[in-house]
Amino acid sequence: MNKRAINRLKVVLAERSKTNKWLAEQLNKNETTVSRWCTNEVQPSLDTLVEIGKLLGIDVKDLLNSTLDEK
Repeated sequence: MNKRAINRLKVVLAERSKTNKWLAEQLNKNETTVSRWCTNEVQPSLDTLVEIGKLLGIDVKDLLNSTLDEK
């Protein structure tokens, strides 16, 4: 099964010079959970994505990869 990169969390954190550890602390989540989000192993809830967007000062849609180019 091919794992789709649904979120751009890893890229956005790198662009903002933030770490998984920083995000985990801000959200009061386990670092392993954040790591699994960053590798697209699992996805954060929509509410969590909104919270991440607020923390990073970006629109939640900027945390997601477009699905328009899929065939």
